[in-house]
Amino acid sequence: MTAEKWHVKRFDDLSGEEVYELLRARETVFVVEQECAYHEIDHHDLESLHVYTTDAFGVVTAYARIFQEGGLVTFGRVLVRKDQRGKGLANQLIGKVLQVIEEHFPKQPIEIEAQDYVQALYARFGFKTISDVFLLDDIPHVRMEKR
Repeated sequence: MTAEKWHVKRFDDLSGEEVYELLRARETVFVVEQECAYHEIDHHDLESLHVYTTDAFGVVTAYARIFQEGGLVTFGRVLVRKDQRGKGLANQLIGKVLQVIEEHFPKQPIEIEAQDYVQALYARFGFKTISDVFLLDDIPHVRMEKR
């Protein structure tokens, strides 16, 4: 496993090409791969910290966005490109996201909506499940928190 170079940028600091690559990665995973038609781009993009890494060609390999909502810090749109899965990149990504949250939102509670099948990933980082399974865009999710 190689050490990844992580980027952390606000929307206004992203270049047009970076925005394109981030949205393309999200569309590939969440709309095409998961066959889920929904409004993938939303107002949170404008206020988020975007955390990502790319390959040598500038193509996004892992990504998540962090923002505040209702007094809590949350993150979502967590993805690892299909051909990069199984290499520990998801663990690196979550570790980086938590580091960024601690730097920008120290000591604040974190609450996420996680796809049900990845609960164990978040549990390794201290997240606790706080809801029953529910459908979000026809995909089973749970709410999880880290305090």
